[in-house]
Amino acid sequence: MDMNAFSLQGKIAWITGASYGIGFAIAEAYASAGATIVFNDINQDLVNKGLAAYEEKGIKAHGYVCDVTNEEAVQELVKKIETEVGVVDILVNNAGIIRRIPMIEMSAADFRKVIDVDLNAPFICAKAVIPSMIKKGHGKIINICSMMSELGRETVSAYAAAKGGLKMLTRNICSEYGEYNIQCNGIGPGYIATPQTAPLRERQPDGSRHPFDQFIIAKTPAARWGEATDLQGPAVFLASDASNFVNGHILYVDGGILAYIGKQP
Repeated sequence: MDMNAFSLQGKIAWITGASYGIGFAIAEAYASAGATIVFNDINQDLVNKGLAAYEEKGIKAHGYVCDVTNEEAVQELVKKIETEVGVVDILVNNAGIIRRIPMIEMSAADFRKVIDVDLNAPFICAKAVIPSMIKKGHGKIINICSMMSELGRETVSAYAAAKGGLKMLTRNICSEYGEYNIQCNGIGPGYIATPQTAPLRERQPDGSRHPFDQFIIAKTPAARWGEATDLQGPAVFLASDASNFVNGHILYVDGGILAYIGKQP
């Protein structure tokens, strides 16, 4: 096998919301595989934070302020990227939010906000890059889905609805644009150790694990939380020529949670 199939040399990768966390880890992997990194975030402070983090890693990244729920702003950003960097070869729809609120206590406005960021924005961003991908004759779109694309859980009705929709958007982009050599796939992370989940992993005053931490460890055959770096290999694979006949697939990187019914009490 030609291992060069995993190279991203000469490719331009745009990762949304990649100032830190999962998006940053994916961008770091793409840079190590040879890609030029473009990212955006919602405000200049986050973009500056991201640029500093990339510079610390020795990565030259192009950072832009853009609200990915604003279709006009996204269209303008894509034009700017094409002018200043080049045509986007790889889009990773990573930007997302979650609101943990019981459904009957959640306002319709909060529900719509989650849908807007987690589902409408990937539609808007994909729509913006697909025309140039068609002209170029290839393209990779990777949507960051979730185990909630398959499962429900208390307090995440909007998030689960959005991520379930994102799974089907992934399959539909594959269906509509596969003939143009565009592959659209998803990555479904399990529970990942990030700054946002740190409070759920803190030791209790008596030294015991946080109850949610205990729950995740018990439900995961790997018996640990994932690390952002666990997503790097799958992300490079789905962005590279090695996955040219993989389309409409959701690759769950969850330590086995979705395969596991749990231990008998």
